Amino acid sequence: MPYQLYHLVAFVVASLVVLWSTPIVKRIGLKSGRVDLPGGRKVHQRPMVRLGGVSIFLGTVIALLIVWWLGGFGVLPPTKEYEIWGVTIGGLAFFLIGLTDDLVGLSPLSRLLMQSIVAAIAWKVGVQIEFLTVPLAGLLSLPDWVSLPITVIWLVGMANAINWIDGLDGLAAGVCGIAALVMLMVCLSMSQPAAALVAAALAGGALSFLRYNFNPAQIFMGDGGAYFMGFVLAGVGVVGLVKSVTTVAVLLPYLILAVPILDMSAVILNRLLSGKSPFTADKRHLHHRLLQAGLSHRLTVLFIYSLTLWVGTLALAFSGVPSGLGYAIGATVLLSYTGWKASKHAR
Repeated sequence: MPYQLYHLVAFVVASLVVLWSTPIVKRIGLKSGRVDLPGGRKVHQRPMVRLGGVSIFLGTVIALLIVWWLGGFGVLPPTKEYEIWGVTIGGLAFFLIGLTDDLVGLSPLSRLLMQSIVAAIAWKVGVQIEFLTVPLAGLLSLPDWVSLPITVIWLVGMANAINWIDGLDGLAAGVCGIAALVMLMVCLSMSQPAAALVAAALAGGALSFLRYNFNPAQIFMGDGGAYFMGFVLAGVGVVGLVKSVTTVAVLLPYLILAVPILDMSAVILNRLLSGKSPFTADKRHLHHRLLQAGLSHRLTVLFIYSLTLWVGTLALAFSGVPSGLGYAIGATVLLSYTGWKASKHAR
């Protein structure tokens, strides 16, 4: 079987599992009372099951197991095999941390500590940021004592960045689905088919979840789903792109995930400047500000989708993917049109 077909199998299987399992998870959540109540900074108006991440996790993992059984991963060299295991098992651990928080609640400090330990273990097995791009100097190789904290900050930071943007129906799932599709294409162009398989499965799971999560949502993904998707995206970015010793490849994950990165960075800086803890929940995120400006729920989500698609297609163009420049131009036109509609709606 041509290896591109394995990526299609991963995408389709993950999609089907999510479409089948999400209603089951919803019924279980309703019967057990595991719901997210409205109020405070939340925008939903009725109790919602917040265990949808279970479906995304199951879809992604089952798809990868089936592809592995079919031989889609081939015979990986030991170092690459450890990297893929580091991403998948690390994703499992992050999912369990988030699921525990959904079920019984965890303090921000305990979540951060557990996430950092898992990320450090993932670094130990090969999920490592080994290079940084320095202006005018090119690539700078990092010693282990620098690589470890930078990798941990990246993996933990992205997991929490995705969790923080999960504030509107369909927002986090759509952003992650778009980013995973872009990573799939870029990893294939960089001859990283194993990392691309993980991205394909995640893309299928995230995008299919929108069937139940787009406004008006029937179910939320919860912290388990957000942490899982954020960690896996960050891990695929490391093992599929950052390890390629080229200046462009090292920068691509940060470009693809620029929207959640910039949103989290701006919120943290704003909170610190206001003398507040960076963990304090508020309405300073991009989606909150767009809602306050007068945009509708759906238009806010679609506008952020457009931003994600735009930076993703720029990454395709920079990575040399065929027709990447055309995609980038098309996404720029789409972003401009969506921004025009948003400003018109706000007026």
